[in-house]
Amino acid sequence: MSAESSDAAAVLAAAAFAADRHRHQKRKGEEASPYINHPLAVANVLAGVGGVTDIEVLTAALLHDTVDHTQTTPEELEALFGADVRRLVDEVSDDKSLPKAERKLLQIEHSRLLLARRYEYLDWAESAILGCRGVNPALEAYFDTLVAEGREKLRQLDRAE
Repeated sequence: MSAESSDAAAVLAAAAFAADRHRHQKRKGEEASPYINHPLAVANVLAGVGGVTDIEVLTAALLHDTVDHTQTTPEELEALFGADVRRLVDEVSDDKSLPKAERKLLQIEHSRLLLARRYEYLDWAESAILGCRGVNPALEAYFDTLVAEGREKLRQLDRAE
């Protein structure tokens, strides 16, 4: 088996694993799309926009929410996908030793108003990405565009109210 087909098999195995683990979950929001769409979109942005070809990174992108949102354990990920993938997923997973409420407070400060919460989420996303600046200019430009578009949509909602 060639390295390319082996790499493709690894990524497809991660996609199948994530799809199975998220099979009963839906995304929050009006569309309530299948949850697996989120990890697939993350991996697609990394590969398509960021030009990321590292198989462990793409595999971790597909698996990044399995520990937080399913019964998957880090040890299980390591056994199936290797220590490097587990380490990458661990880096973006919540600290399960903290109470859920505290974990959520660490991610975004809760707001009384929905629009204020969305603004805070954009601020949080920018601060979370700050430490990654300089790693991938294409992903940074894409992220910056999305944040700017998000802020503009929120301003339009503010004006409509």
